[in-house]
Amino acid sequence: MVAQFNGYEINPIHTGDACKICDLIVANKDRIKRYFPETLKQNLNPTLSQYFVESKVKAFENREQFLFTLKHSEKRKLAGLIYLKELDWDKKQGEFAYCIGYEYGNKGLITKSIKALSKLAFKNLGIETLQIIAHKTNVASVKVAQKNNFKWVKTLKEEYTPQGEKPLNMELFELYNER
Repeated sequence: MVAQFNGYEINPIHTGDACKICDLIVANKDRIKRYFPETLKQNLNPTLSQYFVESKVKAFENREQFLFTLKHSEKRKLAGLIYLKELDWDKKQGEFAYCIGYEYGNKGLITKSIKALSKLAFKNLGIETLQIIAHKTNVASVKVAQKNNFKWVKTLKEEYTPQGEKPLNMELFELYNER
């Protein structure tokens, strides 16, 4: 376990998570499809989720990408996923991406998860710069960045294109390790 708070815990992904990930993604399809279309496509049924999880466990072991689960400690129900991705070991930089189920939103769980995982990235992984990229209309993600002391750096022009939409300008927030 990486962290525990408010009856929830953060853990690295493991092979037993496939069905829970499939359930979370399918139950929150409308919420997830805009910013996580690939994750959605890879988790539409239990078999796809098993392949997804196996690839993410391997990526975790190879330090290519870290996927963490956020679960209720007692019920073991999956509330959300937090990625530490776009890792550049030369620059000592990584980027967070996250999603949470409808029923778990607006409880501060992602904010607390990012706080705990930022500490882990700085202390245990040697990361020196963390990023969050969010569209300004994604108020919840912008608040997560701000509540964790990430600072707005710049607007990325036409950085991301949700499926079937025009390219979006995204806001880049960064947090630096202050040893």
